[in-house]
Amino acid sequence: MKGRKGIENPAFLNSSPDTPRRFPASPSHVEVSAWSADAQTEDSRPHEPPEPDRSREPPLPQATPPDSRERSEFEEGPCGWGNFQPRCLQLCNTPRGFLLHYCLLALTQGIVVNGLVNISISTIEKRYEMKSSLTGLISSSYDISFCLLSLFVSYVGERGHKPRWLAFASFMIGLGALVFSLPKFFSGKYQLGSPVEDTCVIARNRTSCTSSSSSLSNYLYVFILGQLLLGMGGTPLYTLGTAFIDDSVPTHKSSLYIGIGYSMSILGPAVGYVLGGQLLTMYIDVGLGQSTDITEDDPRWLGAWWIGFLLAWLFAWSLIMPFSCFPKHLPGTAKIQDGKTSQTHQSDGPLQHTDENFGKSFKDFPAALKNLVRNTVFMCLVISTSSEALVTTGFATFLPKFIENQFGLSSSFAATLGGAVIIPGAALGQILGGVLISKFKMTCKNTMKFALLTSLIALVLSFVFVYASCENEPFAGVSELYNGTGDLGNLTTPCNADCNCMRSHYYPVCGRDGVQYFSPCFAGCKNSVSKRQPEVYYNCSCIEMKTETIPPAAGFGFEAKAGKCETRCTNLPIFLGIFFAAIVFTFMAGTPITVSILRCVNQRQRSLALGVQLMMLRLLGSIPGPIVFGVTIDSTCMLWDINKCGIKGACWVYDNIKMSRMLVAISVTCKTVTIFFNGLAVFLYKPPPLDADVSFQNSNAVVTAVPIECDLSKARNEG
Repeated sequence: MKGRKGIENPAFLNSSPDTPRRFPASPSHVEVSAWSADAQTEDSRPHEPPEPDRSREPPLPQATPPDSRERSEFEEGPCGWGNFQPRCLQLCNTPRGFLLHYCLLALTQGIVVNGLVNISISTIEKRYEMKSSLTGLISSSYDISFCLLSLFVSYVGERGHKPRWLAFASFMIGLGALVFSLPKFFSGKYQLGSPVEDTCVIARNRTSCTSSSSSLSNYLYVFILGQLLLGMGGTPLYTLGTAFIDDSVPTHKSSLYIGIGYSMSILGPAVGYVLGGQLLTMYIDVGLGQSTDITEDDPRWLGAWWIGFLLAWLFAWSLIMPFSCFPKHLPGTAKIQDGKTSQTHQSDGPLQHTDENFGKSFKDFPAALKNLVRNTVFMCLVISTSSEALVTTGFATFLPKFIENQFGLSSSFAATLGGAVIIPGAALGQILGGVLISKFKMTCKNTMKFALLTSLIALVLSFVFVYASCENEPFAGVSELYNGTGDLGNLTTPCNADCNCMRSHYYPVCGRDGVQYFSPCFAGCKNSVSKRQPEVYYNCSCIEMKTETIPPAAGFGFEAKAGKCETRCTNLPIFLGIFFAAIVFTFMAGTPITVSILRCVNQRQRSLALGVQLMMLRLLGSIPGPIVFGVTIDSTCMLWDINKCGIKGACWVYDNIKMSRMLVAISVTCKTVTIFFNGLAVFLYKPPPLDADVSFQNSNAVVTAVPIECDLSKARNEG
């Protein structure tokens, strides 16, 4: 290129036998290019003598040949440990082999963090006498650890041996699972308390307000330590592991591989819930040979929550050796990188000179972080994913509660339905997003447009909560009076005043009059038959016999049966179907956004970019999400649990209509923020010029080429 077309730069030329494919973007080359351009300018002046030949040919830097530099930058090698490199291991030394082990580790992490921990929280509360606020601290400890370490690990590990970092992640995830199970082995055997009387007993003594403290609650710190270790293991998995996959496969396959890996992390909680649910049917001290006569229906029952963590510990540690045998880069990585083209967002601001040594020292961390923050497209995508995470984590936590209250289902069945909708929908969305991007080989801008489209569809489908809202069923003392006596909001009336009922034991029963009661005691029931399923009650002084409201099939001689009254709301199948579609389209944007982040930032900052994204996602999304949803749902409470000491506990009954409207408001607000910043990212994105189609290996040369041309233009104007 001559004249106004610019300068000749080997980074912009197609590789040929006579032209080296790679030149390091170093200050020495900056000076060479500028000097050569000045020499060409001098040649265009006929009246001035040319410079000597030695000035036309500046000294080349002492650099290694292209092939040796390729080997030093991409240390490809066989699979093994040192000189021990069995031929059978080379079958796994491929992107698919690494993806298999990545999926297994992501599955294990999801099983422990989002499956076993969540399903064991209620059991841990009872066994170690903890308040919900303390167990909430246990749940959030993982995110706190992730936020503290994500930037450091992603920055330091970018130039390190990424598979060995994942071996470290396997070790920490296994160690965290082991530590989390330790309280079981140091707290001794579980002591059963006295059974709870739920019927009307006139001679029952009222319990006094006593505050007791137990040393069992000190195990809180062991659980927090386990979660912190799990967070240390999850950090390299979703930053360095994702970047390594993107390194090892072509651009059009990257989204497919990442989508498969992320879908396994979503399937992990489903496996964890199934595994944990089965283990909770075993008695907590099953390993100690202790037997008991109580069943799962007894409120004193505690399941073997700890077995799942031991299994996860062994499985996670079994992945340490496979990850440690992978080379720093898989065979063929250099060739794949050479065939990729940079899609880094071109900022309008001044570009700083960078060289191949940038990022090797921790002193460069502030500058690297500053470069990412200045990337407006990247920051828009980060805010977009954070807003979406607030909604998804909130629904993942409270969707079972919504289904339970709206459709009058048991908590276990509601949790099963919620998991059956969220988990498969999220996994399907992740895979579909990756497959579509891979099939149509979308560019960075088209990928962001695809994410914008799926978010718009998810926004429309989120209005399903308005359709699903169902009015509350009649509830004695809450929405309906006790046979015309008492006051709303007061469960104690003349018909049960002598029963000394406790509001801390919520055990709903449905009377033959079609009204739901807080417990058999508050219904005034004095006798029960526990051998029948469900349990039935007789001699209930608060249940008025209204023959016109008694269904024909209910004439069995009893006055109340355990469980909530059957709801008259028939919208559940339609709600689950539409909400499943909303989950699919919501998560279809997950993989495209991750791929867009990897494309719009500099090649050497991808891991740090993922670290920043995941840190902000937790700070702005997954940590405050359950809090925002919890406060919103609590604002719709109609009946609180207030113990003898006057301390407010859990909410027993919610206003269904108000709850559905509040959830729609949160969902629409967050998805509007997501769509706005997705659209803003599409609008602001500026791809590299078409004539700057260079490989990722020369992406830093592109960064330095722009200020070179600017400097040359300025020099020519001054000349």
